Amino acid sequence: MYIIGENIHIISERVKEALNEKNARFFQELAVKQVEAGAQALDLNLGPRKKDGEEVFPWMVETVQAVVDVPLSFDSTNLLGIEAGLKKVTKAQPIINSTSAEPERLEKVPLLAKKYNTRLIALTMGASGIPVAADERVNIAVEKLIPRMLEIDFPMKDLIIDPLVLTVSGCQEYCPHLIEAVRTLQYAWDPSPTISVRLSNVSNAVPAENRPLINRTYCAMLMGVGLQMMIANPLDEQLKETVRVIEQRDDSTPLGRLYVKIADRIAAMEEPSPEDVDFSDPEQVAVWKTVQILLNKVIYADGYLNQ
Repeated sequence: MYIIGENIHIISERVKEALNEKNARFFQELAVKQVEAGAQALDLNLGPRKKDGEEVFPWMVETVQAVVDVPLSFDSTNLLGIEAGLKKVTKAQPIINSTSAEPERLEKVPLLAKKYNTRLIALTMGASGIPVAADERVNIAVEKLIPRMLEIDFPMKDLIIDPLVLTVSGCQEYCPHLIEAVRTLQYAWDPSPTISVRLSNVSNAVPAENRPLINRTYCAMLMGVGLQMMIANPLDEQLKETVRVIEQRDDSTPLGRLYVKIADRIAAMEEPSPEDVDFSDPEQVAVWKTVQILLNKVIYADGYLNQ
């Protein structure tokens, strides 16, 4: 699994404060910590930065590049800021996160990516917003995103399609559609573009204590349909252990065996079964209940684990 570290994100109050103070040490320590934990790239989500983007992005690139060598992902709607940051990149091939199928962005962002030889994350979202059905997301990729890349001769190997994770709190019925979108997108074009998701979106607006469980259970399900890249928290040891267990098919522990079985069931287009679960084990029961809400079999509530 290729993990793009998500922890430099403007939604964090500590990140916001450090950015206002231009606290280089904070960002350098956070960058190193993520890379040492296994992040293979770092997402720099600094928000639109409409007033100072052309100053902040270059500063951030120079700050982070001084201590790590991994690719940097520019996560912003501010194209001038992104371009200013790209001019300072001297190490690994960067990533622009993101374009969409909205006409203006689809016109401009891929050209910027080609100009600076970046990889490009493209969202399956059009002018009318995020489609919910799997086939609608795939259609946007096949009918809008990929043709635009071919039109400008953008390398398919550098295209990353993001079919957009929606939160289980409020958009529960669409969680299974994302799984099927990931499954289908890998066969929608030859050669297939890389597929990636922002994993933690699935647990947005969920009580903090439940977020890691929901994230890693969804991760197991998505790995079942072939997901190989995600924007996620590399400091979440249990998430990384889940990835390792599935990749290595390590069924030496009861919980590991369950995660492998979940991935296998989803891969076979089957639903995980009660027979896969030891209901005397609280950890397995928690995972089972989480699978049920992610498959929209049981209505989500903040206290779903106690139901």
